Amino acid sequence: MKKTTYSEGFKEQALLKVFSRGDRTVQAVADELNISAHTLKNWMKKPLPESENKSAQKPKRPQDWSPEERLMALQESHGLSGDALNAWCRAHGVFAHHLAEWKADFCTSSKPMDRREEASEMRALKAENQRLERELKRKEKALAEAAALLVLQKKYRALLGEEVE
Repeated sequence: MKKTTYSEGFKEQALLKVFSRGDRTVQAVADELNISAHTLKNWMKKPLPESENKSAQKPKRPQDWSPEERLMALQESHGLSGDALNAWCRAHGVFAHHLAEWKADFCTSSKPMDRREEASEMRALKAENQRLERELKRKEKALAEAAALLVLQKKYRALLGEEVE
């Protein structure tokens, strides 16, 4: 029996196909690739290289990218448009609108704030908002009291005016 050697690229593509097979069997994928199912199962038993393990375990969400990574992504994708931009985005797990948002963020802010600074700024704004709301309520009460006093004053004058005449 002749032993066939397969290239690493073919093995990687075959493993990608078998791992993303859906409800098909390993035998069906092996038949499609024209290789033995036992060979394919042996390839599946071998551990993936370290770089593939990291990317397969936990894909990075666009909101988890650090400002440095976002800047690098903007630099790498600068000048790309249409299909080239979409292909780059697919390869890196982002959408074109993420790149547009990141670009706008870098253009509008002089320095990126970390989460602690944002949180402290948010607390300060909430405190200021509460202070202004309390002041507004106090002024509304004072205005309502002044209006009531004016109405009572008019009624009092009207009553006294009728008695005097």
